[in-house]
Formats: sequence, C-alpha cells, structure tokens
Amino acid sequence: MHAKIAFARLKTARQRLSCRRVKISVIVPAFNEEKLLGASLAEISSAAAAFQTRGWEYELIVCDNHSTDHTAAIARVAGAKVVFEPINQIARARNAGAAAATGDWLVFVDADSHPSERLFAEVADKIASGRVLAGGVTIRLDEKLFVAGLVTQFWNYSSRLMRLMAGSFIFVEAAAFRQVGGFSHELFAAEELELSQRLKKLARATGRKIVILHRHPIKTSARKMKLYTRRELAGFFLRSIFQHRKTIRDPQAAFMWYDGRR
Repeated sequence: MHAKIAFARLKTARQRLSCRRVKISVIVPAFNEEKLLGASLAEISSAAAAFQTRGWEYELIVCDNHSTDHTAAIARVAGAKVVFEPINQIARARNAGAAAATGDWLVFVDADSHPSERLFAEVADKIASGRVLAGGVTIRLDEKLFVAGLVTQFWNYSSRLMRLMAGSFIFVEAAAFRQVGGFSHELFAAEELELSQRLKKLARATGRKIVILHRHPIKTSARKMKLYTRRELAGFFLRSIFQHRKTIRDPQAAFMWYDGRR
C-alpha cells in the first residue's frame, strides 16, 4: 500500500513537471570553506548553462554550517542564496539547503568539488528521460596520489556496481527526496550511502532507476590526504571498518569532516 501511495505521488509530481519548465536547485553545504568555495561556486554557475540552454530555471543555495570564516560572505558575492544551519553536521546542512529549495530537482555538490557543464548536461538528459529517480557520478581527484588514487578507483567501481551515490555529487527528484525524509540526522558520515539505500527501495517501488554517471566524473579535492597524517587516516579507516556504526554516528570519530582543519 505504501509503495502504491508513493508511486501515485511521484507520478502526480511528474505530470505537473510535464506542464511547465523544470527548475533545478543546486545545494552546497559549507563549513569553513573560504579557501575553496569561491572557485567551486564559479564552476557550478558556469556549468549551469547546461540547464539554462534547455530553458530550465536554476537557483544556487549555500548552507553555511556554522562557519567561523568568510564562507557566507563569499557565497553571497557569488550570487547564492545563503541559509544557516547552527548544528555542525553535513546531513543537517544538506537538509537545510533542501528545505529552502524551490526546485523540482535537487543537486547536491560539495564545496570542494567542481562539476562540469558536460556533467550537468548529462544530468539534464537523465531528468528529461523521466526514467530516473536519482543519481550520482564517479569522482576524480584534483591531484595524482597513489594510495588515494587506488581508493578512488575502488570506490568508483563499487559505486557503479551497487548504485551508491558519493556525497560530492547527488541529484534527486525533490518529491522523492522529501518522500524518503532526506538525509538522516543520526549520521555524521556515510549519510549519502544510507540515503542511497532508501532511494533504491523507492525507485524499485515506482519503476524508476538510480544511476551512477561515469562519462564526466566530478573533480573533487584531495586535500584530506595532506591535512591529515598517515596515522590519522589509517586510524580513521580502520575504525570505519571495525567500528562502523559508532564511527558514522559520532562527530568526534568522524573528525575529518568536523574538526575545521582546512
């Protein structure tokens, strides 16, 4: 019964979309990102030409996740709508941005990532097909680092095989995102993987797909490989494997996203 209700709601949403132009909301969560945010927003705005050439509307939203630097000011200068989330948590920041969004589709991009116009064009094609509920993309680091490169290759393979979306880039129909309840506030890491599982269930129930694009990977920063020592990185990944549940639910255990090191 629940699946039938979800299908009916999403079908109604698609029918409404067919009668008007699509609107895309690009949402960027940002915590103390003054060093990288400006370049990322400039590239996002440039890539958004792929939506605008279709006659689609577009808005850019930055969620300032309780930053102590000039993150919010940089976002405003770039023309973004800025919303504030006082609790320092990536899931809450993304959800706060989504709550302020007015688009039919939500595109989440991390503040240290750079989507291309070709990637946005491919996303637009998937949206226009009507067959896709949500999707992600493979990633490419902005520096060539041996170990990080191997990890990235493994992730890209796993992502495509299991249709798991990387947090650096997710696109999802707004109605579907709200139907499943958005990102979990219980998680401080891996929240995008948990969301992927819920969206996959909804996709199966509604006869649509989750896709992982790979022709135009998103470029993302490898800065964590330099900001943290090998011991810190190894410790984090070992805890993620052997104490997974605790690690993703504890902001101190998931310190690489919350200690403010930039």
